[in-house]
Amino acid sequence: MAETLAKTNLRELRPGSKVNLERALRMGDRLGGHMVSGHVDGVGSIVGLERHDIATIVTLQAPEQVMRYIIKKGSVAIDGTSLTVVDFEQDKFQVSLIPHTAQATVLGSKKIGESVNLESDVLGKYIERLLQSREDKGTRQSKLSMEFLSANGFL
Repeated sequence: MAETLAKTNLRELRPGSKVNLERALRMGDRLGGHMVSGHVDGVGSIVGLERHDIATIVTLQAPEQVMRYIIKKGSVAIDGTSLTVVDFEQDKFQVSLIPHTAQATVLGSKKIGESVNLESDVLGKYIERLLQSREDKGTRQSKLSMEFLSANGFL
C-alpha cells in the first residue's frame, strides 16, 4: 500500500532483508506483553549502541509523533519488537536488548544510522484522544487533564 511505503522504512528493504513477523493476539489469549497493535507511528533512527554488562543499550532518535507517548518504563515497538523504554530525552529514547532479544529479532543486527519503524503504546493514544474530545466539547466532567497527567509523572 502507498500508505505503508510512505509511513514506514519498508521502502528501504531489499530481497533477502530480514523482518520480524509475529502472529496477532487472539481474543481470550493470555496477555503478557505490551499494548501495541502493529501499526507504525513513525520512522526513527539508531543513534547509539552501547554494551552494558550482558545487554546492549540502543538509543533511538524519534519524531515528535512518537516521542509524545514515550515514558520511562513504558512500552514501544521497534521494527515489530515490543520493548520497555529505559530512559528518554526530548527527541530520543533508549531501550535495552538482552542477548536473546538481540539474537532473535532484527534489532540485534541493526547498526548506527539505520532506520527503524516505531509504534507507541496504544493506551497513551486513547487517553490523549479522550482528553482532546472533552476539551473540544468544552466539558470538564473530571479533573483529569494533560496538565494533571504531566504534573503527576504520567507524561
